[in-house]
Amino acid sequence: MNNLAIRVENVGKQYKLGGKKTSYRTFREAILNSLTGPVRWLKGKQQPVETFWALRDVSFEINHGDAVGIIGRNGAGKSTLLKLLSRITNPTKGRIELYGRVASLLEVGTGFHPELSGRDNIYLNGAILGMSRLEIGRKFDEIVDFAEVEKFLDTPVKHYSSGMYVRLAFAVAAHLEPEILVVDEVLAVGDAEFQKKCLGKMDDVAKSGRTVLFVSHNMGAITQLCQNVILLNKGTLETFAKASDVVQQYLSSGGDTPDVSFDLSLKPNSAALIARVWLGGANGEPIPAADVNQSFAIGLELLVRRKISNAEISMRISNTLGQPLFTTNLSDESGTEKEFQAGNYKYLINIPMHFLAPDTYSINIAIHEPFVEVLDQHEQAMSFEIKETGSRMWRYNKLGYGNILVDFPWKEIS
Repeated sequence: MNNLAIRVENVGKQYKLGGKKTSYRTFREAILNSLTGPVRWLKGKQQPVETFWALRDVSFEINHGDAVGIIGRNGAGKSTLLKLLSRITNPTKGRIELYGRVASLLEVGTGFHPELSGRDNIYLNGAILGMSRLEIGRKFDEIVDFAEVEKFLDTPVKHYSSGMYVRLAFAVAAHLEPEILVVDEVLAVGDAEFQKKCLGKMDDVAKSGRTVLFVSHNMGAITQLCQNVILLNKGTLETFAKASDVVQQYLSSGGDTPDVSFDLSLKPNSAALIARVWLGGANGEPIPAADVNQSFAIGLELLVRRKISNAEISMRISNTLGQPLFTTNLSDESGTEKEFQAGNYKYLINIPMHFLAPDTYSINIAIHEPFVEVLDQHEQAMSFEIKETGSRMWRYNKLGYGNILVDFPWKEIS
C-alpha cells in the first residue's frame, strides 16, 4: 500500500512586483487621461514587468503519519509553500500531489464566514472538507469543548475576540479528521495554556497516523512535535532532515555573531585592557546564538601591558531589564587574585546547558586590582541570545518562570 501523503516535484512560484494603482479622479483628470491614454500605453509597453520567485525548484516527499516542521527566515517562502499545499494558489511550475483530505489553518479564522455563527461555521468547514452532517455532528461537542466558546456558539463570529476566533478555527481544523493538517504559526495567538493544548492536539493527530505540516518560529515546539524539518532559504529547499539537526543548522547559520572588539588606544596608560569579548560554542568557536539544549561559552581576550601582581576579572550577566542575574570571577576557584605578566591572554567562561532560560542577555565585564584600581570596565559590553529548542519550560513561552533553570532534587514524602 502506498504510504505517501504529499509529493512535491520541482515546484516554483513566481510573483509580479508592483501593480496598477487606482485612485479617485476629477472629471477634468478623466478627460485628460482619455486624451493621453494612447501615449502612456505605448510608454507602458516599453517597461518590463519585474518578477521574483518566492519558491524555486522545491522537491520533497512526506508519508502519512509524519509530523514535519517548516522553518526559515522571513521571506524564505514558508507561507507560500503552505498556500500551494492548501491549494489556495497554484504553482507557476512543477507538480504537487496530495493523497488525502487537507485541513488548513494559515491565519486566524481561515475559511470562516464572519456573518455566520460559530455553530454554522463548524458545519460549513466540515462540508468544505467533504464530511457529511452526521460525521460533523459526531465531532461537534468535542470541537466546542476544545474551543471553549459554548456561550457564544450562536453568535456571528465577526463579534468574536481574536482568541475565541483562533480557538474555534484550530478546533475545527484539528478535530474534523483531515488526513493532512497544515498549520501556520497558530501558537503565536492565545495564552500559554491554549498553546499547550494546541500542541497536544497536533501531537495526537500525528500519532493517529495523519500528517501534520507545521510552520513556526518556536524552535522548542518544532523539535518537540516534529520528527523531520524542512529548512527553506530564499525560496529554495536547503535541508530536509532530522528535526534536531536542522534546527541546530538553522540557529548556527543566521544573524551576526556577537563579537565585540574594543579600541585599546582610548586608555594608553592602563596596565591591562579588555580587548575582545564574544559568544562561542563549547569549544570557543564564534556562534550567532546559543542553544538552550547545549552548553556554550563567553570568550574573553585581554591585553596586559605590564606586570600586575594581583588582578581579578569579573563578568556579570544581566537580563533584558538590566537586572543582574549572577557574577563570576577569575579568582573563584582558588580564592586568590591572579598575577599577570605583560602579554595577551584568552579565556573561555563555560556555561552549562539548561542553566539560562531562552531570552536575550547582556554582559558587563571588568578587570581590576581589588580595593586599588579599576583597570578597564565595559557595561553592556555585548548582548547575546539563547534560543528555545525544546527545554522543559518551552510550553510556557517565557511566562513568569524566571531566567535561571535550576534542577533541584524533588523527593516524594508520605
